[in-house]
Amino acid sequence: MQHNKVLILDFGSQYTQLIARRVRELNIYCEIHPYNKIPTTVSDYNAVILSGSPFSVRGEDAPHPDLSQIRGKKPLLAVCYGAQYLAHFSGGEVAPSNTREYGRANLSFIKKEEAFFDNINEGSQVWMSHSDTIKHLPENGILIASTRDVKNAAYRIEGEETYAIQFHPEVYHSTDGKQLLENFLVHIAGVNQDWTPQSFVEETVEELQNKLGNDKVVLGLSGGVDSSVAAVLLHKAIGKNLYCIFVNNGLLRKNEFESVLKQYEGMGLNVKGVDASKRFLDALAGIDDPEKKRKAIGNAFIEVFDDEAHQIKDVTWLAQGTIYPDVIESVSATGGPSATIKSHHNVGGLPDFMKLKVVEPLKALFKDEVRRVGATLGINPELLGRHPFPGPGLAIRILGDITAEKVRILQEVDAIFINGLREWGLYDKVWQAGAMLLPVNSVGVMGDERTYEKCVALRAVESTDGMTADWVNLPYEFLQKTSNDIINKVKGVNRVVYDISSKPPATIEWE
Repeated sequence: MQHNKVLILDFGSQYTQLIARRVRELNIYCEIHPYNKIPTTVSDYNAVILSGSPFSVRGEDAPHPDLSQIRGKKPLLAVCYGAQYLAHFSGGEVAPSNTREYGRANLSFIKKEEAFFDNINEGSQVWMSHSDTIKHLPENGILIASTRDVKNAAYRIEGEETYAIQFHPEVYHSTDGKQLLENFLVHIAGVNQDWTPQSFVEETVEELQNKLGNDKVVLGLSGGVDSSVAAVLLHKAIGKNLYCIFVNNGLLRKNEFESVLKQYEGMGLNVKGVDASKRFLDALAGIDDPEKKRKAIGNAFIEVFDDEAHQIKDVTWLAQGTIYPDVIESVSATGGPSATIKSHHNVGGLPDFMKLKVVEPLKALFKDEVRRVGATLGINPELLGRHPFPGPGLAIRILGDITAEKVRILQEVDAIFINGLREWGLYDKVWQAGAMLLPVNSVGVMGDERTYEKCVALRAVESTDGMTADWVNLPYEFLQKTSNDIINKVKGVNRVVYDISSKPPATIEWE
């Protein structure tokens, strides 16, 4: 795509993806690459950003890339570790801070004539996260901002379009972070703001038409946002040559197979529904280890999908709803590149014997961008707003072995919980919600009789990307009604609890 673009070099920061998302919010295309895999086409980028890092520039294992093709040749913004890196290796001094500088701070001094700080005032809140501090600026360094505790909070290099900041503009707590990124990228680097959902749709459709021609493509739908948006994009490009397969693995939500199929029909897609519930449940019989469950489900899906794909004559492409976080290479804790590629829903990791070429129309997008593209394509907002749902489905929300009866119980519980969130106007305030069936029975009393039945845990979290999450403080009245409805209406359950753990240290799913 012929857009201006920004290169983000990743030094292993937990915030690197946030930098990219903030840049994309400015309608500017950007890419993340590991610091030790700088693209040979660096001349094609209009600006470069150096990320933070868990490393110290003073350490023997400190990331030390060759920036000779960037420094002084491209507008450069160095964030946190990047700022320390430029100082340490260019005649400045970085030393351990007396106290760990972490959390909120305020800019107590700004060099106001700097375009870098246009529309940002003294007192602006920023987010610090570092244990080293810059004692002396590098050669030709000019101080442009300070906080009460950090003198060298921001500087620029004279004679270059190089700026460095000790704080993180990408995080929510830096209140003018987006403005600062806009000042650097748009007003200083002159990057065009032409990366929009509409431009993505137009260019991707044209690209798919050129790439696929009259070839046939098969796509495994999951009912989720990513595969649905990928399907509509492909349908717009190749029409009837797209064949969609939606497999019921018996582990979907209550009535989801039928309702999702009906929804897809209304979108004009060519979708075949395959009910393979028994095949999956048989494959899961007696398995209680979470990883073994995932593998059993993955293997069964491959078999079912392969059977169905072979019924389509002359199919040559496999489409997947892979998105950008699935394919970004990040830097591991040891400093080496580590692929963070994950299997996409059920389709990821299809074996070589399928002999299909892969097309991934969404692989340049973050999740929020996928939703915006979906809205541009006119996809139903209800589908675009669906909570994430795990690829293995309810199998990893049933702790222990899987049986048809346990699936029935959890489907009933989940339906009461999710429908209740919708009825109370809470669904869109929650990022993800679901119920867990626990492998314990507890004593209860119903109708003057002793019961010994299952316990279920309800889980609702708020998040932006699933990397971190906080539990949602749902109203007591809602929880009370939901608990009563579940116990009274779902045979086999006599106790309901609510999970108030955040991620980290817990995870969103229980398995």
